[in-house]
Amino acid sequence: MQSQPHILVVDDDREIRTLLQRYLDSQGFRVTAAADRRECEQRLGSGQFDLIVLDVMLPDGSGLDICRGLRDRKPHTPIILLTALKEDVDRIIGLELGADDYLGKPFNPRELIARIRAVLR
Repeated sequence: MQSQPHILVVDDDREIRTLLQRYLDSQGFRVTAAADRRECEQRLGSGQFDLIVLDVMLPDGSGLDICRGLRDRKPHTPIILLTALKEDVDRIIGLELGADDYLGKPFNPRELIARIRAVLR
């Protein structure tokens, strides 16, 4: 892993993407963002990432489907799911499909940073 971990943030909410880009950057991470599944696939095809922060509900597909596919193609890249879905079963499904962690919205950016650092250890 590089000295400055590279994180892919995938979220259709522009405010959340911008917040995460700024906050992660201020904490020493390199950040690339995508607004939907299509952009996510483009970014994954053109770069290497140390961790992916992935929204579950995207306008053009399910983040859970992306997570499942990533486990087949990039089994060692950590994935943290973000979602407004808060039922236990939603978290369980996300973790069973290959996510390394799961954080409900709204969330505290400091908690996300702590979780990112823990997963990258």
